[in-house]
Amino acid sequence: MTHNLYATFRARFPHDRGSALLIDAEGRTLSYADTEAAVARLSGALVQLGLRPGDRVSVQVEKSPELLILYLACLAGGFVFHPINTAYLEGELSYLLGDAEPALAVIRPEMAERIAPVARAAGVRTLLTLGDAGDGTLLEAAATAPAIDDVCPCEVDDLAALLYSSGTTGKPKGAMLTHGNLASNAAALVRAWEFSSSDRLLHALPLFHAHGLFVGISCSLYAGASMRFLPRFDIASVLRFLPEATVFMGVPTYYTRLLAEPGFSASACAHLRLFVSGSAPLLPETFHRVREVTGHTVLERYGMTETLMNSSNPLRGERVAGSVGLPLPDIALRIADAKDHALPDEEIGEIQVKGPNTCRGYWRNAAKTGEAFAAGGWFRTGDLGRRDARGYYFIIGRAKDLIITGGLNVYPKEVEECIDALDGVAESAVVGVPDADFGEALAAMVVRRAAAGTPDEAAVIRHVKERLANFKVPKRVRFLPALPRNAMGKVEKAELRRLLAGEER
Repeated sequence: MTHNLYATFRARFPHDRGSALLIDAEGRTLSYADTEAAVARLSGALVQLGLRPGDRVSVQVEKSPELLILYLACLAGGFVFHPINTAYLEGELSYLLGDAEPALAVIRPEMAERIAPVARAAGVRTLLTLGDAGDGTLLEAAATAPAIDDVCPCEVDDLAALLYSSGTTGKPKGAMLTHGNLASNAAALVRAWEFSSSDRLLHALPLFHAHGLFVGISCSLYAGASMRFLPRFDIASVLRFLPEATVFMGVPTYYTRLLAEPGFSASACAHLRLFVSGSAPLLPETFHRVREVTGHTVLERYGMTETLMNSSNPLRGERVAGSVGLPLPDIALRIADAKDHALPDEEIGEIQVKGPNTCRGYWRNAAKTGEAFAAGGWFRTGDLGRRDARGYYFIIGRAKDLIITGGLNVYPKEVEECIDALDGVAESAVVGVPDADFGEALAAMVVRRAAAGTPDEAAVIRHVKERLANFKVPKRVRFLPALPRNAMGKVEKAELRRLLAGEER
């Protein structure tokens, strides 16, 4: 018996392979039979390129049905799928490609000239392209390759995907996710949310993130369901297709933007059975407002790159505003103190998780892997939380300095280092501040050097925007004579947040 995730999905495909797997915004339909044939062709192309099981395939392309096929072909061939945020620039790509050491990198055709030198410097053996219109050299290679219908036999602990999660030093760490991790989480979510082949997911999430790839896609394939597959979150498209959907998944930003639209109503959601929110905390006011406007109660869940999904409010039972619910099937959660001792209900501590969903560790980083796990296999999430007497979990904050903006993770250190490199800057500190649209927005506090021509707010923002992905760019810059520090010399970011909050009053 193989534990290959694609084989697991394929065994659960509908008996009628002519059933639609996805329908794009223009009405193009990809059936389950089409999917199997396309995966076989692309698997053959990857083998013909010389890839072997365990090789990494780094991918930075726009969302498309062909990208989904590439992901499944990697699973089928035993290759490790490494998706990269499409907003990342050359400097970020250089580190990721150098660390992952992929045998193949797939990028957008229009980026080939810019990325080719970066890929060569990182030692990438083959560089191909894939456009969102189904063009590019990858599909040209697949057109002449022999199809391979068989899947690579895989064990539970064989790597299926490599997703990078930033650390407080600013250096991303590659979470090693196995075929067993992904299969167990798909099974848990389908069971908890009662996914079936009659469901249609309105999929507007990106595929470089665990939410869109390992929640939305996995639930659909494991249940043999269908998807309306949108290239991105677009208000007009979401409102157009909501009436045909049974499930919608989004980050909190999606819900705040929908609530601003008059077309977001109970009648538009009459066919829907489930709204799911994740990747960032859902404000209680948004939770209550969605219920008022649509009659639906959003189901909030909790996950992270390293563990996939950990908990969920119940499908049938009370969904509590501000809570991430109860542990998913076969997953254990606890609240622990600084010595990894379990704490009683209502005590605040670190959320720790254990189960078949938890990653093997960090790619080629034994030290960070060792730090991440407590005795007994408990994974230290770095999130502070509490559990109430009913067993519901609540996230209080983050022990690590993570900022989540629009469902995407940003670690301040990386942005601070970028700002500090700007002429005229002595030092900086970046914090997250509440934002009605993105959940959190980046704010930078900058100390300038005593010299003529020191940068203003526009110069700082422009400097960061030219070097980092757009979601890492501060939306506000304030200048201080000095950063507040404690007795140990550590910047007191809580004080910075208080200063910013005072400005808004």
